[in-house]
Amino acid sequence: MVAIGCPLQASHCKQPKKWSSIISSSMGPIKSNNIKVVINGAAKEIGKAAIIAVTKARGMELAAAVDKVLVGEDAGTICNMEEPLEIPILSDLTMVLGSISQSNSNGVVVDFTEPSAVYENVKQATAFGLKSVVYVPGISLDTVAALSAFCEKASMDLPSLDAQQIANNLSNLGRLYNRDDLSTCNLARGQLLGEDGIRVHSMVLPGLLSSTTVHFSAPGEVYSVRHDITDVQSLMPGLILAIRKVVRLKNLIYGLEKFL
Repeated sequence: MVAIGCPLQASHCKQPKKWSSIISSSMGPIKSNNIKVVINGAAKEIGKAAIIAVTKARGMELAAAVDKVLVGEDAGTICNMEEPLEIPILSDLTMVLGSISQSNSNGVVVDFTEPSAVYENVKQATAFGLKSVVYVPGISLDTVAALSAFCEKASMDLPSLDAQQIANNLSNLGRLYNRDDLSTCNLARGQLLGEDGIRVHSMVLPGLLSSTTVHFSAPGEVYSVRHDITDVQSLMPGLILAIRKVVRLKNLIYGLEKFL
C-alpha cells in the first residue's frame, strides 16, 4: 500500500465552477470536519469493500466513487448495502477532484486502479491539494522510483508494503543469507535483492488474493512464516489506518508497518 501526502494547496489548480455544482449535487451534502474519501476503482471487489469500510468508519465519509464501469449506479447499491448512499459512480476523476478541493477540508484519494494509471492519478490528486493512498498490486519498480522522486520534490509520504519491503526489513537486521550461492545466476533461485543474499520469488494464483511466505532454513530444518489474504475485508483496517495517518504526514515514510 502506498500513501501519498500532499503539501500543495487547491488554489494551484483552478477548475471551472460549473464542475462544482454538478459534482456537489451528485455527491450529496459534505460534512466539513470529516476526512473526505474518494474511492478510485470503486467497482472492483476491493473498491466495494472500501466503500463499506469508509462509510462505517468514524471521522471520515465517502465523498465520491470513481470507475470506468457501472457509471451512474449508486455506490451503496453496488455494494449491496441496505440503503442507497445517493452517491453515483462517476467516470471523470478530474471533475471529482475539482469539487473536493473546493470543500477546504482534508481529502484523500484511495486508488485501486491499474499500475499504468497510478503515477498520473497521484499527480492529479496532488495538483488539487488531495493526498493519496494507493493499493495497486503489480506496480513496477520504475513507477515506485518515479513516485519516490515525485514525493521528495513535494515533501510527501510514501509507505509501501510488499515482498521487496519485507526483504529490505530483513536486510536491515545486518545478517547475510544464502552465503553459499550469492553468485548463482539460476533464475529458479529467485531474484537476488541487495548484497545480503535474500531471494524473492513471485507467483500469481487465481484463487488466492495475496500470499507472502518468508522461509528461514538451516541444514535439516526450515522455519516458515506465511500470511494469506483470502478476502479483501482483511485489508480494510490497514486502509482506514492509512487514510487517517496520511492527512497528517509530511515526510517520506517507506513501509506501512511504520504506522502500526
